[in-house]
Amino acid sequence: MEFSRLHEYVRIVTTLLVDGFVIGATVLVIAIVVMYIVDITQTSHAIRRNYPVVGRFRYLFETLGEFFRQYFFAQDREELPFNRAERSWVYRSAKNIDSTVAFGSTRSLSPPGTVIFSNTAFPTLAGDSVKSEALKIGPYCREPYRPPSIFNISAMSYGAISKPAILALSAGARMAGCWMNTGEGGLSPFHIEGGADIVMQIGTAKYGVRDDKGNLSDDKLLELSAIPQVRMFELKLSQGAKPGKGGMLPGEKVTEEISAIRGIPVGQDSISPNRHPEIDSVDDLLDTIGHIREVTGKPTGFKIVLGDDQFVEELCLAINARGLESAPDFITLDSADGGTGAAPQSLIDYMGLPLRESLPILSNSLIKHNLKRRVRVIASGKLVDPASVAWAICLGADFAVSARGFMFALGCIQALQCNKNTCPTGITTHNRSLQKGLVVEDKAERVKNYCHNMNYEVGVIAHSCGVEEPRRLCRHHARVVTEVGLSISLEELHRLPINAN
Repeated sequence: MEFSRLHEYVRIVTTLLVDGFVIGATVLVIAIVVMYIVDITQTSHAIRRNYPVVGRFRYLFETLGEFFRQYFFAQDREELPFNRAERSWVYRSAKNIDSTVAFGSTRSLSPPGTVIFSNTAFPTLAGDSVKSEALKIGPYCREPYRPPSIFNISAMSYGAISKPAILALSAGARMAGCWMNTGEGGLSPFHIEGGADIVMQIGTAKYGVRDDKGNLSDDKLLELSAIPQVRMFELKLSQGAKPGKGGMLPGEKVTEEISAIRGIPVGQDSISPNRHPEIDSVDDLLDTIGHIREVTGKPTGFKIVLGDDQFVEELCLAINARGLESAPDFITLDSADGGTGAAPQSLIDYMGLPLRESLPILSNSLIKHNLKRRVRVIASGKLVDPASVAWAICLGADFAVSARGFMFALGCIQALQCNKNTCPTGITTHNRSLQKGLVVEDKAERVKNYCHNMNYEVGVIAHSCGVEEPRRLCRHHARVVTEVGLSISLEELHRLPINAN
C-alpha cells in the first residue's frame, strides 16, 4: 500500500516537472521569437537589427563590465575616481580596525607627479597623538569660529544624499568635533538633529535663504544665524565637478520634504543658475560677503574652482584697497576633479584647474598681498587619505574638507549611481527600501572614527617630518617626482613670493 502511494507521488511530481519544463520552454521560445521580431524591425540599434536577440547581450555585458572591472580585473591602484587602496584605507579607518599593511607598498614611486614626504633624521618625540591648533576664522565677526578639527565634511545637500546619510554624518561630526557643510540644498532638520557644527552654504538658487522672488532674504539669514549650530556661511560660486554650472537635482529625488526645504515644486528637476545673477565682479562679491557677515555676525567666505590666477590677483588688490575687514573670512578652493551627484561630462572631464595647480596659485597670491593670515584656505577635492591632506597643508591649506571620503565612511562602494535613485547603500537614494541598509547609529560611529583617524595620521606624517603640529608642515617637507624620475621639493616647484615670511 505504501509502495503504491510512493509510486503515485513520484508520478505526480514527475508530471509536474515535465509540464513545468514544457511551459517554461514554450514561454522562452515565445519570448525569443518576440525579441527576434522586435529586433529586426526596430531602427534605433544597428547591432540588434543585424544580430537579433544575441545583440542584446552587448548591453548586458556593457553594464556588468563596470562591476567586473572593479572587483575582478582592476589592480589596487588602477581605478578612478578612487582606487581600491584608497577606499580600503577609508573603510578600515571608519571601522577603526588595523590600518597597517605588510610586506611593501603597492604604490609606485616613479610616475611623474607622485608626492613623497621628506622625513627628518630626528622625528618629533611628542608622541603620536597630535592636537592641532584651533585656528580662528572671522576675526572681525561678532561670532568668530575656532574649528577643532583640520579635517571636515564638505558640501553634500539633503536631496543629493538621503535623510539617514545626513543624520549619520551630523551625529558623527558632532562626536568627532568637525563641521558639516549643508551643500546648496539648504539647512534641513536632520542637519540640526545630529548635533554637528554647521557651515550653511548659499548656492546660486539660494535655497533656504531666499524670498518669494528667489532673492537673498535678510530675514532668512537672521533666522539661520540665530541657530547656535550654524557657525559659518559659505557663498558658493562654483564646484569642482561642474565649474560654470549650477546644482542639478533630478526630479525623482525632489520629495515633498525636499520641496518644502528648498521651495521648489515636487517631482521637478532642480536646476540652479550657473552663477549668482547679482554678482558680476570682485567688488560685488566682497559687497555680498560683507552684507551676509553683517546680517549674521558669523564668518562668511566663498567656494570656488580657479580657472586662472587673474581672479585671485584682482580679489587681493580689492581687499587691500578696502581694508582687511572686507576680506572673506575663508576661501574654499575646490579641485577640478571634485565630485558631484550629477554633472555634464564635458565639465566634469575638462573644466577648471586641479588642486595641485590652483592651491599654490591661491596661497602665493594671498602671501604676496599679506592676506594669508587673514583669509583661511580650505582645500577640497579628492582629499580622502592622510597623505593628500598633509600635502594640501604643505601647499598652504589651513583646513581640508571631503565629501566622497565621508561617503566611503558611510559605506559607499563607488557604484557610480549618485545621479539615479538606485544607490545600493542608501546614501544617495530616497528609496526607503534601500535606505534601510544605512543604520544611522553604526554609520555615525564610522564617520567619527574616520575623522579621528585622519587627523591622527596627518599628525603621524607631521612628526615624521620633524614638526610638532600638522599646520607647521611647509613646502620643503614634501617632494614631487618629475618627468626625469627624480624628485624636487614643493618649495622649488612652487616658489613662494619674495615677501613670504
